Amino acid sequence: MNLQGKRIVLGVSGGIAAYKSADLASRLVKAGALVDVVMTPAAVQFVAPLTFQALTGRPVRVDMFAPDEDIAISHVALGQSADLMIIAPATANTIAKLAHGMADNLLTTTALAARCPILLAPAMEMHMWQNPATQANMALLRERGMYVIGPAEGRLASGGFGLGRMVEPPEILEEARRIIGLKGDLAGRRLLVTAGGTREALDPVRFIGNRSSGKMGYALAAAARDRGGQVVLVSGPTWLECPRGVERVLVESAQEMYEAVVHWAPGCEALVMSAAVADYRPKVRQEQKIKKTAGELVLELERTPDILGEVARRREEWGALAVLVGFAAETQQVEEYAREKLLRKGLDLIVANDVTAPDSGFEVDTNRVILISRAGSQALPLMTKEEVAHRIWDFVRDQLQASVQGRR
Repeated sequence: MNLQGKRIVLGVSGGIAAYKSADLASRLVKAGALVDVVMTPAAVQFVAPLTFQALTGRPVRVDMFAPDEDIAISHVALGQSADLMIIAPATANTIAKLAHGMADNLLTTTALAARCPILLAPAMEMHMWQNPATQANMALLRERGMYVIGPAEGRLASGGFGLGRMVEPPEILEEARRIIGLKGDLAGRRLLVTAGGTREALDPVRFIGNRSSGKMGYALAAAARDRGGQVVLVSGPTWLECPRGVERVLVESAQEMYEAVVHWAPGCEALVMSAAVADYRPKVRQEQKIKKTAGELVLELERTPDILGEVARRREEWGALAVLVGFAAETQQVEEYAREKLLRKGLDLIVANDVTAPDSGFEVDTNRVILISRAGSQALPLMTKEEVAHRIWDFVRDQLQASVQGRR
């Protein structure tokens, strides 16, 4: 969402990976960005400018001295008005030109004039990437503040296998979001998010768990990252990939999540506890697989650690933790039960939802929640989990700002 309305210059240099840049351009546009594509003369040998024009709805620039172009736009204004410039693929040739300040085509001229961050996605044959000249050029560009993503390892156009592939467009898009977010309203804030369910082992094979996919917590982590937050994500088992730029701590049981939260929370300013932590665990974990018998199996359960209760009890001792947010996944009397939990746990905000609803329960991409604080409640309409995450971070931002003003 932080790419909405942003001006992105996408530079495409001459390599076989240029076909991936068409996908990247499409993803940037779908994210709400205004995308201007600048191609080198070599790049048009791989992908036609018309492809990018169709995807972005904007003219594609190739010729630095095209007679129908405004000279100011072509040479200077494009780079100076952009919020971010992405060069993908960045070939060894283009990298060398950037490192030594050469401006012999429109792409390198635009990069030289740019006043925005520049993100490079290198792509070349493995031995070209490993060459000391390329590595020296990359070190120089990093030293000057350019961002670099990749290259990745895989099959190369030469037929070989190694390091040199351009990373995939979804990864570049993630990195673009991270870079744009560095100046966001949560910039520099240390934030802790928990996600997913926990697994409480019965034996080496079986466990007691729940249906939480972790999607809400991962959306919270990505949204905070997009707003400049320094995010630690404590996650139960999930198939979801960690958002780029987020530090993830993987745990399995409620006890492990308790230990991770207690470890990280003292250094954070806000905790958003979206994980679905098991309330009970088997009192005895069998060392060997439980064998099926003719009779019934009776399990004795015990309470798991109260993570939110412990954090609420110690937050004053820790000092930095100014905002504490919990979740209430309910199946009945949603607001009543959530408000009781808010008061009992000493939370600043609780996010309540009815998990029996097909569009706002577990394992879906949308949510319909009620935000409840001591000041009142607000029922939100059906939203994507990313949109819900931003509404939660709006509350956290306001509370953190109020906390700072209260200390003055």
